[in-house]
Amino acid sequence: MTETPALADPPTAGQGPSAPQTLEDTGLAIDALDQLLIKTLYRGEATGLSIAERVRLPYPILEPLVERARAERLIEVRGAGGAGSASYRYALTDLGRDRGRQYLDVNQYVGPAPVPLACYVARMRELAETRGYIDRERLRQGFSHLVVGDRVLEQLGPAVNANKAVFLYGPPGNGKTVLAEGMGRTLGGEMPLPYALDVDGQVITMYDPTTHQALEGDEDEPSSLVVGERRDRRWTRVRRPVVVVGGELTLDMLDLTFNPVSKFYEAPLQLKANGGVLLVDDFGRQRIRPEELLNRWIVPLESRVDYLTLHTGRKFQIPFDVLIAFATNLEPSSLADEAFLRRIPYKIAVEDPSIEEFTRIFELNCHRRGLRFHPVMVAYLHRRHYRPFGRPLRACHPRDVLDQVTALCRYRGIDATVTRELLDAACAAYFVDDAGAPVAERPLARRKHAF
Repeated sequence: MTETPALADPPTAGQGPSAPQTLEDTGLAIDALDQLLIKTLYRGEATGLSIAERVRLPYPILEPLVERARAERLIEVRGAGGAGSASYRYALTDLGRDRGRQYLDVNQYVGPAPVPLACYVARMRELAETRGYIDRERLRQGFSHLVVGDRVLEQLGPAVNANKAVFLYGPPGNGKTVLAEGMGRTLGGEMPLPYALDVDGQVITMYDPTTHQALEGDEDEPSSLVVGERRDRRWTRVRRPVVVVGGELTLDMLDLTFNPVSKFYEAPLQLKANGGVLLVDDFGRQRIRPEELLNRWIVPLESRVDYLTLHTGRKFQIPFDVLIAFATNLEPSSLADEAFLRRIPYKIAVEDPSIEEFTRIFELNCHRRGLRFHPVMVAYLHRRHYRPFGRPLRACHPRDVLDQVTALCRYRGIDATVTRELLDAACAAYFVDDAGAPVAERPLARRKHAF
């Protein structure tokens, strides 16, 4: 699949909150910032500006904390690289290292200073209010890298605008997963994401490089020496997330994950996906029963808020501004009862492509691989390997068959091309019930496995 540029959100959607001007503006307790400062230096000496860069706060805000730590003989100056305390090289004293070990026993989080929960909640509400809507043109642009029928697009558009849960169901191999990913591309644009949250002094990490796509250049933006930075660098700018989870999903993954060694939390999947799309792929084939998953989300889908619990017992409310998509090749009525299906207002059947759509998909995949396309090859493929066997057309078949053709050409040391002989060889390897003869002409023992 080729990537397409994300569609733009309103201009303000990706901007994080303004940078704090004072310690009070950070929303964090001074003791928490003191601890973060000492833990940052526990890794080794650093200049004042390097410390500010690591905790993502302007140095003038941190300077009083540095001076107080010096007065308490927790840190000392080892040298200077220029004028001003921002260029001093600081290191922990023996007393400071003892204090650092105490702080690390409380929790081992070192990194950008956390954002208070209230600030995150306010920003997510603001983001939801400025989200805007999509029209047909924008939807088609978001799915321009795919071949999607008008019927499906006409159902997907209202679902994306409503930001309600969606059931994508139908035979396997017809692109339910890429449709959900396309919904994320259609939302498009960027959004601010805090590196970590502070909830009653507990740290919850939010940014996950395996899940979130940080905008290029954002990580390299230098910290300012003066108060007055344009934005709060405790937030990073990311593309609206599209989080995909499959058969490995368990209920534990939907709750805060507390690490008893590091003693801070990792955000659950739905919190990482906030503002974007969470796709539950192959729904009904998870390690947990569908009823358990549905019961976990029945309240968030209705109220658009979720409740998470710290290991201390403290329960707090968090926005549930995520478009949930369930993709399954099972019948929805066999997975959920009427009460839950009512909370998933959009049920979209993703059927087998028509021969015309199949041809367009084949052509698109040929172009992506630099292969010459001719509709005669599709007609031959259909006549020779589909119609005689009663085999359904699947949207994934052109991609998979052409991959086999390309691999075979490389093995033979010839230029990649599409011929009848290569298609026959690819289909013989790809389709388990293709013995080179129609079903009626195959031995009975082989025919039984063809259905």
